[in-house]
Amino acid sequence: MFKKFLIVGLVVSQLSCKTAKKQNFVFILVDDMGWADLGYTGSTFYETPNIDALSKSSIQFSNAYASASICSPTRASILTGKHPARLQITDWIPGDDNQDRKLIGPKDLDALPLEEVTLAEILKQQGYNTFFAGKWHLGDEGLLPQNQGFDVNLGGFHKGQPPGGYYVPYKNPYLPDGPEGEHLTDRLTTESIKFLDTIKDKPFLLYLSYYTVHTPIQANTKYIDKFKHKLKTMDTLMPSDRNEGSAITKIVQRNPEYASMVYALDENVGRLIKKLKDEGLYENTTIIFTSDNGGLTTIEAGLNYERPTAVVPLRGGKGWLYEGGIRVPLLIKPAHYNSVAHVVSEPVISHDFFPTMLSLANITSEKNMEIDGVNLVPLLIGNKIDRKEIFWHYPHYHASGWTPGAAIRQGDWKLIEFYETGVVELHNLTEDISEKNNLASKYPERAAALKQRLHELQESMNASKATLNSNFKK
Repeated sequence: MFKKFLIVGLVVSQLSCKTAKKQNFVFILVDDMGWADLGYTGSTFYETPNIDALSKSSIQFSNAYASASICSPTRASILTGKHPARLQITDWIPGDDNQDRKLIGPKDLDALPLEEVTLAEILKQQGYNTFFAGKWHLGDEGLLPQNQGFDVNLGGFHKGQPPGGYYVPYKNPYLPDGPEGEHLTDRLTTESIKFLDTIKDKPFLLYLSYYTVHTPIQANTKYIDKFKHKLKTMDTLMPSDRNEGSAITKIVQRNPEYASMVYALDENVGRLIKKLKDEGLYENTTIIFTSDNGGLTTIEAGLNYERPTAVVPLRGGKGWLYEGGIRVPLLIKPAHYNSVAHVVSEPVISHDFFPTMLSLANITSEKNMEIDGVNLVPLLIGNKIDRKEIFWHYPHYHASGWTPGAAIRQGDWKLIEFYETGVVELHNLTEDISEKNNLASKYPERAAALKQRLHELQESMNASKATLNSNFKK
């Protein structure tokens, strides 16, 4: 299947010098990495020296959010600049809408349509080499990275986790097995490094979408002993869990297998950055490092499923619209950025990357293109952006214990609406980052206004809705 249109409405900005060399982009997307999973964000058990070093020469975003609390919607939003609600991709693909609950989640698209214009297509049209490695999870045959603007696809198909685990055999039709003992995270980085040897003088988009640290939680054999030993030095008597409705949340980081995966990730980020520096590409490259959703901390009680990490002081985790499910690490190292690290506290979200990267590439879009993200370049140079609120739409159940609902953040205030019960929660994130205190009854007018605005935004995007299950019996 081919796109039945030309990419239109895009012109090279007149602000760019015709002789200026186009900058490159390295986009590093980690799967399920929690906000507190890195050294620079506060972890004392996990070790991430290379990412911490990158943070010292980057802009750190302390209020960065994923477009969704699960993977596929965020991934679609990054590539298109559109909100998951507008895309009609609001659950992981293909989802798991149970038919014996009070509500039935809407039927989502099962792939990112070819009609959507992706970041890779636009950059390719402007002369960029485009390379993809790792997790795709946005469609299968005919709807893969190579059909959506990427010149190369290594490892991207419809699966949301590595079917063979992190060691060969990978059981991945788009990634031939390497030698016995090869690790998937190493392999994806090695392929990315090889790509850098092929680019010659053309600008490039290197989109490295690691499968790690998604389940299966599988120890990296090189580093597991290091973290098993470290665990022995820790206090393991303190409580490690707490209840979250009908679910249970991990509140202490003490999983050595997960720690070894994080450490392996960090080593590979270091390898890639070293290659960029060795080849003289680092200065002219914008590097973006982030996660597709919050850490896997919370699972419905009774399910035999791992909760490998913790993101306290945030509440909840992957699947939830509490901060633990949507707040993620984000570093942006712009090309030719020579300043010391500084922290941006203004809220940003995954679908902002699309207009930001186009702006950095000196590509602008005409008004008829639907882009929900906001160009973050003003924040990169110390200015403000014009945005009143951000919102999330997740009208599905999730194995984390989440029930259908939505949320909106406006300034310091955040409202969450739970459809099954009709309950709304209002939190002041500056005073209560853990979302312990529901202020809806104390500030009913503010709660009502935020709820109304949330519904207006959903309506403006024709957001899909959960419906009552007529066959449900209590």
